[in-house]
Amino acid sequence: MLVSRHRRRAVAGLCAVLAAALLGSCSGESVASRADQEIASSEGVAKKSKPNIVYVLTDDFSENLVKYMPHVRKMKEEGASFTNFFATDSLCCPSRSSILTGQYPHNTGVFTNSGEDGGYGAFKKNGNAKRCFGSALQDAGYRTGFMGKYLNGYWPDGKKDKGVRKGGSKGVRQGKQGKGGKRQLDAAADGVAGRGASAVASASHVPTGWDEWDVAGDGYKEFDYDLNENGKVVPYGSAPKDYLTDVLSDKAASFVNTSEKSKKPFILEVATFAPHGPATPAPRDENTFQNLKAPRTAAFDKAPTPAPKWQKSIKPLTPKDKAEIDRKFAKRVRSVQAVDDMVGRLQDQLKKKGLADDTYFVFGSDNGFHMGEHRLRPGKQTAYDTDIKVPLMVTGPGVPEGKKISQLAENTDLSPTFQDLAGEKPASTVDGRSLAGLLRGQKPDRWRQAALVEHHRAKSKKADPDAAPDNSGNPPDYEALRTSKELYVEYAGGDREYYRTDTDPHQLKNRARDMSEEQRTSLHKTLTALKSCRGAKDCEAASQLQK
Repeated sequence: MLVSRHRRRAVAGLCAVLAAALLGSCSGESVASRADQEIASSEGVAKKSKPNIVYVLTDDFSENLVKYMPHVRKMKEEGASFTNFFATDSLCCPSRSSILTGQYPHNTGVFTNSGEDGGYGAFKKNGNAKRCFGSALQDAGYRTGFMGKYLNGYWPDGKKDKGVRKGGSKGVRQGKQGKGGKRQLDAAADGVAGRGASAVASASHVPTGWDEWDVAGDGYKEFDYDLNENGKVVPYGSAPKDYLTDVLSDKAASFVNTSEKSKKPFILEVATFAPHGPATPAPRDENTFQNLKAPRTAAFDKAPTPAPKWQKSIKPLTPKDKAEIDRKFAKRVRSVQAVDDMVGRLQDQLKKKGLADDTYFVFGSDNGFHMGEHRLRPGKQTAYDTDIKVPLMVTGPGVPEGKKISQLAENTDLSPTFQDLAGEKPASTVDGRSLAGLLRGQKPDRWRQAALVEHHRAKSKKADPDAAPDNSGNPPDYEALRTSKELYVEYAGGDREYYRTDTDPHQLKNRARDMSEEQRTSLHKTLTALKSCRGAKDCEAASQLQK
């Protein structure tokens, strides 16, 4: 195990206390007075030496992209990776709300990307901003930073401007390689409409809890976007230097520098838009990974048997479908190259600043992404592992090298984990549980036996970047359980799916009709308890399989 530098400083502080006591007794100075001063000083050092946390959150990132990212692969070798980490919903805004608050969608009130039950509007309406880990760590003396993508429906200028900025999404981008027009065509082909906000340079709302705020609204195209930079809305254009992931990398590096100078511990979340569609790569990566094909797993172009009702009309993939899947997969690989560059840059910077030994570096995703599995065209929102099971890698103080952690974990666990790593007790209102003990190699006496996934079908596709045609995965409302060896889904209307993931890892044989009454009752009771649980104690009890 690694020995953290802040522990050595704490020992030094205690030695100073003893030295103060001895000096005070020899000089006639009040021993208690001198010792109190030294204790106060040592506590100050200990507080400043709390571990830092850097969290890189990607958008629609799936495990099959890791092999193309050398710095992320190295994180698996040098730290811990979770082999059973799940999203509470395989959709951007609900998942990100769970990450920020540590609560399930039924407690955040965020089930979709827009409307009454979704987006930034629902997040604010339900009072979630004050429950984010940023506020908790800021109160604990941390310098806090958030960059990139926040929540669907958040706009840098505080409102959605329907105009089109000159030189924006309707213009022709002028890049070094002269392929701006091609990028525009790709963006249109991949179905992501540009917001084209007008340039605004005025104060705008920054959510509570963040000392540094550099957040975009529509950054999916990676060019021609606005950033809210600590209340000032700044437009970015179409030059290679405006590529959003690289801009975030620069700002993240600057945040580390200023935090090191402030002598305060810090937490930084950098949330990229990559590899979400249109998965625009950095200009330097546009010609890489030519002729790359998407993985052909056992589930590729195969429907589950028997298929749930919502999938029965989905036809086999055509040659054109497969070619389009390959094209989009290659774009996803290209788009994450800049993300990997950013990971490596931040890691190097932490080392140069002498902060690496005291910094937890976390890499993850808000949800997964399917590309042809179960005959589904590219998308998400299903309860299959392609969509709900996401990577999570962690390096840092006390984290064993090459450790694979198999316990069931969820994105509700991240907020309490960050607070626990910072030496703070998470609020009892969080639904998740700290992963800090697992990261340090500890074996808990009891852990969850079931992870909850809950999804609402969006009532409207308007202005939703994740809106999908039915053949790419647009299921009805459902709640699901993922255990260490099972996936169980209950759809609105009564349809059911049940898979033994230990013997059927690609979820192709639906055994819902073959379940014993005991199995059905146990999983239904567990799901009922979890989908209504509230708070850490209640949700921990509900996560045990009911009888």
